[in-house]
Amino acid sequence: MTKRVLILPGDGVGREVCAEAEKVLRAAAPDVAVESALMGGAAIDKTGEALPPQTLAKAKEADAVLLGAVGAPKYDSLPAQQRPERGLLALRAGMEVFANLRPAQCYAQLAAASSLRDELVAGLDVLIVRELTGGIYFGEPRGVEESGGERRGYNTMAYSEKEIERVARVAFEAARRRNKKLCSVDKANVLDVSILWREVVARVGADYPDVALSDMYVDNAAMQLVTMPSQFDVIVTGNLFGDILSDIAAALTGSIGMLPSASLGASGRGLYEPVHGSAPDIAGQNKANPLAAILSVAMMLRHSLQDEAAAARVENAARQTIADGARTADLGGDMQCSQMGAAVLGNLS
Repeated sequence: MTKRVLILPGDGVGREVCAEAEKVLRAAAPDVAVESALMGGAAIDKTGEALPPQTLAKAKEADAVLLGAVGAPKYDSLPAQQRPERGLLALRAGMEVFANLRPAQCYAQLAAASSLRDELVAGLDVLIVRELTGGIYFGEPRGVEESGGERRGYNTMAYSEKEIERVARVAFEAARRRNKKLCSVDKANVLDVSILWREVVARVGADYPDVALSDMYVDNAAMQLVTMPSQFDVIVTGNLFGDILSDIAAALTGSIGMLPSASLGASGRGLYEPVHGSAPDIAGQNKANPLAAILSVAMMLRHSLQDEAAAARVENAARQTIADGARTADLGGDMQCSQMGAAVLGNLS
C-alpha cells in the first residue's frame, strides 16, 4: 500500500524549508504520495482557524506529517486560544503523538560554531525524549482569574501513571538501540508529580536491565548539559522540562537550524518538524537553513515509513553537504536556503 505524507508548511520560514525537504523526500522515496494543507497563521488567514478540521482529518489519515513552523507577530494580539501555537498543540493531541524525539548531534565540522569549546561538543550525540501531550501545557484547571482587585494566573502540572509509563518505554527502547544509558529528569525534591514520575520510570526500568538508569533534577541537568554534555546518551523528561532542555541542547550543536524532531504515538503515525520555529525576521528571504527539515524527513523515513535505507541516504547526504563546506547564514556562511537544499539533493545517492 502506498504510504501517504501530509506537508503543513505553516508560517514564516516553514514554507521555505518544507519546499526543500519535500524535494528530498520525493527523491529519496519516489513512491510516497505527498499532499499539503493549511496550518497555523496561514490557515487563520484563509479559514479563521489555526487547525481547520479538514487539516486534522488529513493528518489522522496520513502515515506521517511534516510540519514547517507556526506563528508570526501579526497573530500575537489574538486571544491565546486562537493563536497559531494552539493549533500545534491541538494537532499533537489529535494525532495522539505523545513522545517527542529530539536528537542533538554536533557534526565535527561545526564544533567551532557551538557555544561551548570544541572539545566539549566534538562527537556530541544526545537524544531527548520529551513527553508531549500531558503535563503543564495540557493540565486542568488553568486560566486567569480576578480576585481582590488583582489578576491571578495558574496552570496545573499533572501526569498519570499511564502517561509516564508509555513515554518511559519509548525512551528505554531508544536507549537500548544506542549506548544503553538513560537519564530521567524531574524535580522530585519539590514537585509531587515528579515523585510519581520517578517511581514509575524506575518501575519500567526493571523491564530493561540492560539499560543503566539514572535520575537528575532539571536544574542540575540544565547545568550539566552546558558543562559536560557528553555524559548523556538519552534523556527522558516531561513536557515543560523537555521543551527547555531540548533548546539548550540545540545551542550546543552550533545552530538550532540543524535540529530535527519526531513526535510519535502508539499507531506508528508521526509528526515531524524542525525545532527552529517560524523565524519571522528572515522569513521570505531564502536565508533559512533547511537541514533541520531535511533531517526531519530522515526521521520520518525511519520511524513512520519504515525505510531505513532511505533514511540513511538522507542523513549521509546532509552530513556530506556540511563536510563539503556548505553553510547558511546561521552557520557563518552565505548560502541560500534553496542552494543548501540543492546541495543535499546533489549528494543524495
